[in-house]
Amino acid sequence: MVSIIRAVAGESDIPVGFPILFDAEMAIIEPAFVWLMEHADLSGHAQASETVRTYGEHLHDWFDALEQSGVNWREADERVIAAYRNRMLENPSQHTGRPYARTTINARVSTVCRFYGWALDRGLIDHCPFRLTEKMTLMLDGAYRPGLQRRQVNALIVSRPERLPRPLHAAELARLFTHLRPTARLAAQWALGAGLRRKELCALAIGQIPDSWPLDLASEPLVGVPLYITKGDRPRTVYPPLRLLDHTHWYIGEWRARIVHRARRADRRYRMPSNLLLNEHGRAMTRKLLTAQFAEAFAASGLHGTLHWLRHTFAMAMLVRLQVQARTNPDLNPLKVVQVLLGHASITTTAIYLRCVELHEHDLSESLAYLYGELIPTDG
Repeated sequence: MVSIIRAVAGESDIPVGFPILFDAEMAIIEPAFVWLMEHADLSGHAQASETVRTYGEHLHDWFDALEQSGVNWREADERVIAAYRNRMLENPSQHTGRPYARTTINARVSTVCRFYGWALDRGLIDHCPFRLTEKMTLMLDGAYRPGLQRRQVNALIVSRPERLPRPLHAAELARLFTHLRPTARLAAQWALGAGLRRKELCALAIGQIPDSWPLDLASEPLVGVPLYITKGDRPRTVYPPLRLLDHTHWYIGEWRARIVHRARRADRRYRMPSNLLLNEHGRAMTRKLLTAQFAEAFAASGLHGTLHWLRHTFAMAMLVRLQVQARTNPDLNPLKVVQVLLGHASITTTAIYLRCVELHEHDLSESLAYLYGELIPTDG
C-alpha cells in the first residue's frame, strides 16, 4: 500500500508540509518526489503550497491504484488511466461514501497526465499514455470579445454539462443569515461583500483588518484589504464595504472576545491565534468546519447551495454595477475588474458570469444592496 508522509520543520531543503510518497516497502517513489519538488521550488515558499499538497494527494491515489493492480508506473497506458478514471465514476469515495464529483475526477486525471508529460520530457518513459484531441471552444481575445478557438483537449477528461452558477436573491440571503452562527455569519459577509473563498476566509488575520473609525462612508465606501494566502498563492487586494469593517470590529470586540475568554478559562496554556475566525474552542476555524456549518445553515433555510454561492453572488452583483458605470466611462472594463477582484488566473473563468448576469438580472438588482452591507443582519 502506498503511503504519504508530510515533511516537518527541519528537513533539509524540503518545505514544511511537502508530501513524500512511499511504496509498500517504504521506499520513496522518486519520480513523484522530483516532480513535486520542482513545483515546490517554483512556488519559492518555506511551506509546501496548496497546489503541491493537492498534486501529492492525487499522485498518492494514483500510485496506490497502480500498486493494487500490480502495474508498474512506467508501463501504464491510456487503458490503465481510463480504468482508474472509470473506477471513480462507478464507485463512491472510500473517505466520504459519496460519488466522486466529475470536477474531482478530472482534476486527478489531469494531475496524472501532467506527471506523465513531465516524465516523457525527462526520458523516464518512452510513450505518452494519453491522447490530445482537437476541440472548438469559446474563448476571449485581447479585447475580451468572445470567439471560437481550437484547443487540444485530453481525451480522458470526463465531459460534464455546463452548470451556470446563480446568485442568491435578497429573500434567500435573509433566510440563510438567520440560520448562520456568528462566526459563519461573518464569513458569509466577507464572501458576499468582498468575494473571498473559503481558504482565504480561514486564513484572514486580525492584523489585516484596517481601522474603520477614521474612515468616512461617503468618501470611502470600500476599503482595500491585501490577501496573501489565496488560491494558487496569488496575492490580491479585496475591497470590503466600510459597514462590513465596522461589523468585523464588532465581532472581534464582542463575540470573538467571548470565545477567547472561555478558552483561557478552560486552559491556562491557551494561546490566541491570529486568525479572525475562531471555532467555539478558540482555535482557528478550519475549512472543513466552515463547510459543515454552511451545509447545516443551507439545509435549515430550505436552500440548495454552499458558501461559494455567496462569492458567485458578489461576482455577478459587482459585474452589474460596473456595467452600469461603464456606460459613462468607456475606459472601464467590468469583466477585467471582476477578474482581478476574484483572483482568477484566466479571464475566461470570469467570463461565465456574463451569461449568468443575463439570466438573473432581476435577482441581482435586489442583491446589490447586500453587496454594500445595507441589508446584512447584525448580532446587535
